Amino acid sequence: MKEARTTGHISRGPRRGLHHAALAALWACALLLTGCAAGPPGQHAGHGPAGPPGTTATAVPPGLADHYRQKLRWTPCEEQPSFQCTTLRAPLDYARPESGDIRLAATRKKATGTGARHIGSLLFNPGGPGEPAITSLWSFAGAFSPAVRASYDLVAVDPRGVGSSTPVNCGGDAAGTPAAVRGLPGSGGPDEDGPATEPHADGPDFAAADEAARETATACERGAGRLLPHVGTLDSARDLELVRALLGDERLHYLGFSYGSYLGASYAGLFPSRVGRMVLDGAVDPTLDGVHSLLGQARGYQIAWDSFAADCAARPACPVGHSAAEAGPALDALVDALDRAPLRQGKDVVVDGDSLISAVTTALMAPAWEKLRAALREVRTGDTTTVQELGGAFEDSGFSGDAYVAITCLSGSLGARATPAQARAALPGFLRASPRFGRYFADQLSTCAHWPVPADQPAGPITAPGAPPILVVGTTRDPATPYTEARALARLLSSGRLLTYDGDGHTAYLRSVGCVDDAVDRYLIRGQLPPTGTVCA
Repeated sequence: MKEARTTGHISRGPRRGLHHAALAALWACALLLTGCAAGPPGQHAGHGPAGPPGTTATAVPPGLADHYRQKLRWTPCEEQPSFQCTTLRAPLDYARPESGDIRLAATRKKATGTGARHIGSLLFNPGGPGEPAITSLWSFAGAFSPAVRASYDLVAVDPRGVGSSTPVNCGGDAAGTPAAVRGLPGSGGPDEDGPATEPHADGPDFAAADEAARETATACERGAGRLLPHVGTLDSARDLELVRALLGDERLHYLGFSYGSYLGASYAGLFPSRVGRMVLDGAVDPTLDGVHSLLGQARGYQIAWDSFAADCAARPACPVGHSAAEAGPALDALVDALDRAPLRQGKDVVVDGDSLISAVTTALMAPAWEKLRAALREVRTGDTTTVQELGGAFEDSGFSGDAYVAITCLSGSLGARATPAQARAALPGFLRASPRFGRYFADQLSTCAHWPVPADQPAGPITAPGAPPILVVGTTRDPATPYTEARALARLLSSGRLLTYDGDGHTAYLRSVGCVDDAVDRYLIRGQLPPTGTVCA
C-alpha cells in the first residue's frame, strides 16, 4: 500500500508495503543506487496562478473561511536554506472544523523561470504512506529537468500524521516488528534483536502477527487516539486542496509516486474540476482490497525476481545458479541457512533470512542488480557488507511506521484485516502467486485486524468525471505497484492516459529513462499527452 529512489519511495512504498522504510523512502533509495539524470529541456507554455488565496472559482467549504484566509509566510529552511519552508493550519476534522486544528509543514523550491514560462506550483509526493515529502523533495529536486524547474515552483507538504506536520506518535515505531510499507517484505534490514524465532520453511506465524497487530493498535489508540480517525488519504487530499488555494493556483498540478498516486487519484475523485496537470507514477488500483493488493505485490516481486534471475543466469559466476530455474531454490537455501545460523557482524548486527529478503526486495525495487549479485555472492562467504548497505538505506529516510499503519488502516485498498484463520487459508494462494515472497506478504494480512478506527475510504473505483487528462505511468515489471494496477487506474479515470515503461524497478519517471522523462516533461510543460499506447523501453 505505495512513496524518491536508492532506497526511499514508497509502497505504497512501500506493506502496501514495508517495515523499516517507506516506499517513498524506497523511491529515494532507488535513485541513490542507480543515479538519475534530468530530462532534456522542453518548450515552455501554460497558465499562471489565478490570483490570491480565496479568489479561485471554487467556493470556500462551509466553516473553513478562516483556514482559506491564511497567508503563507515562506522563510529559508533551517536545514536547507536554498529551499523555503512554511507551516499552515488545517482542520483536524473537515466535517467539524470547530473541533480544532493540526499543523501542516511545507517546503518549496522557487521556479527558475518567470512570466509566461512560470506555470505555477507542482505538488510532489514521493509515496509511503509514512514518508516525509519535504526531505524527499530536498534530496531529489535536482533530478527534475531544467525545463520543469523553470516552469514550476516545486512544493512538498508532509501529509498529516507524517514528518514535520502534526505526527502520529504511538510511543514508538508501530510498524517495527511486522513488515510495514508497500513494497518491501521482511524485517527491513539487519536486526539488532536477533533472528526470527521461526524458520521461513515453516511459514508465517499468523498468531504472532495478529498479536503484534493488536499491540500496535492498542499503543496507537493510547498515544494518538484523537488523531487516528483524521489521517486518512481523503483528509490528506482535502489538505492538498487547501494548499492549492493558499498557493494561489487555479488548479492543482501534481506529481505522485506509488502511494502518492493513490493520494493524487483520491484528490481527483474529490475535486475533478480543480485538477491541473497530474502525473501518477507507480499507480495503485483503488478497487483492490487489502488482501488482493498484497497478493498483487507478492506476484509483482516474483516477476521482478524472475527477471533478475534470467539476467543473472546469463552472466559468468552468477551467485544463484546457471539457469533461472535454479535461482529461486538457491535463494531459498540462503535464507534458510541464515535463519539456522545468522551471521553476526560486530556486537549488535545480526543478519538473518529476513535481512537477506529485505536486501533482495530493495534491490529489485531500485533496480540494482549489480548490487544484488554482490550481496548474494558475499553472503555465501560470510560477508554481509552489501546486505547491510541495502538494508540500511532506509535508516535516515524519516519514515514513520506509526504513520504508515495509521494511514494504511483507514483505506480499504491499503490495509488488510484478516484473522489468523483467514490468513492461514489465504497462504496457499500467496505461495502460488510467489514461491519466493508469498509467505512474507501473507504475514501482513493482519496489519489492520485490531485497528480501533474503521476505514473511511472503501475500496472502489475512482473515475474523476470531468477532470482534464491525467497521465498514469506504469512499469511492466514493477514489483511494488504491479503494472496491472497502472492499467486499471488509467482505465478507471474518465480522462486517464497510460504511459508504459517496459522495464524493471519501481516507478519510471526521473530514473534516466529518456523516453519516459521526455513524455512526462512534455505533458507537465505543454499539456501534451503521449499518444495512446505509447511504450518506452
